[in-house]
Amino acid sequence: MGIIEKIKAIEEEMARTQKNKATEHHLGLLKGKLARYRQQLLVDEQASSGGAGGSGFEVAKSGDARAVLIGYPSVGKSSLLGKITSTKSEIAHYAFTTLTSVPGVMKYQGAEIQIVDLPGIIYGASQGKGRGRQVVATARTADLILMILDATKSKHQRESLEKELEAVGIRLNKEKPNIYFKKKETGGIKINFQSPPQNNLNENVIKLLLKDYKIHNAEVLVRDSNCTIDDFIDIINDQHRNYIKCLYVYNKIDAVSLEEVDRLAREPNTVVMSCEMDLGIEDVVEEIWYQLNLSRVYTKKRGIKPKFDDPLVVRNNSTIGDLCHSIHRDFKDKFKYAMVWGSSAKHSPQKCGLNHKIHDEDVLTLFTK
Repeated sequence: MGIIEKIKAIEEEMARTQKNKATEHHLGLLKGKLARYRQQLLVDEQASSGGAGGSGFEVAKSGDARAVLIGYPSVGKSSLLGKITSTKSEIAHYAFTTLTSVPGVMKYQGAEIQIVDLPGIIYGASQGKGRGRQVVATARTADLILMILDATKSKHQRESLEKELEAVGIRLNKEKPNIYFKKKETGGIKINFQSPPQNNLNENVIKLLLKDYKIHNAEVLVRDSNCTIDDFIDIINDQHRNYIKCLYVYNKIDAVSLEEVDRLAREPNTVVMSCEMDLGIEDVVEEIWYQLNLSRVYTKKRGIKPKFDDPLVVRNNSTIGDLCHSIHRDFKDKFKYAMVWGSSAKHSPQKCGLNHKIHDEDVLTLFTK
């Protein structure tokens, strides 16, 4: 029996099994096996294709951040790419117009954000249908996933896309579980909880999962009482998990009622638009900027006003050290100190070192040795 057949058999058994207290442990083990087989499937495919995304799908990362467009065929991904960047992806009124990744650059607030239009995927993509695993796995490289959805269709499209991404280890709008886990050479299994568990994750389940993964020596500390079996499985497979923000973009709102548009727009991490009618495109661009949470930093030379039309763009909570690295990887070695004006400074200007956290729209003068 191949890996895909094993995955299908486990999924069928999970679907048949009633969810209750008596079956929690059994379902937990099945989930662990399922995660292991899915990961093996991806590793084998990457080895055979020679890369994470596969030939024709991966695009060299560039700009200050990357967002990828993912969705089923004919939902408007290519149209949106053409609206918010200078790139024209092929558009037609039939499925699978885009057969490879198409990159574009969105310029906003002084930042250059790479937008990548991925080929439309089909149901069962994570199991290899339509080379879907390669397409979905390419989304791992994103700082933000833009899930393009058809406002005229049921919520099943969103749920199925989330399952496809989940199956390749992508966790949408989630934080990494607050669990400490470390494999060891000796000492057996040591498990501690900072507070009594509130969910189905307990010491017995953890031991069974570790045994199934052939881990016989490890230290585990569960810091959050709300952690689940799924959370612990993710921690075991941590190197293959990506926690990525997702913005749900509903297209074709001109074809549904105002009540439905209002309902969709009120959902978390959601924006609505119509590419055909040019409605809500600016809202999408603004929300992309907001979700990426980037900071603009302006530099100035002594005695000269800063150039506010050419910022350096860094991630939120970056330090002066991170900024120096973005300028040049060796710049830290030459750094002496910085004078900072802005909300991050206690007084303006403030003399700061490499560990000082910079805020959006700070102004800096960098001094070298």
